[in-house]
Amino acid sequence: MSFFKVTLIRSSIGMPQKKVGVLKALGLRKRMRTVFHKITPATAGQLMKVKELIALSTTDQKMTRREMHEKRQPPPGFVVEKSKFLRSEESSSS
Repeated sequence: MSFFKVTLIRSSIGMPQKKVGVLKALGLRKRMRTVFHKITPATAGQLMKVKELIALSTTDQKMTRREMHEKRQPPPGFVVEKSKFLRSEESSSS
């Protein structure tokens, strides 16, 4: 089953009450919050009403907040991108 992944990007401050109501019905109350909805014509119609305020994508599975947070975590460990120490050794040994 497919889902819409909807993230509120812009605030609803100053928007008409109809748009604010649609955002509340979708469960989007704060900026940068993400919700998942099943793909239905009714949901698609609601999303079209507020298309300028949201970021939309489709996914195959619904994720919890914890799963989204864990997905954003970098891999453990570290990577040395540049090292002045290594360059100074290479130039002195040449």
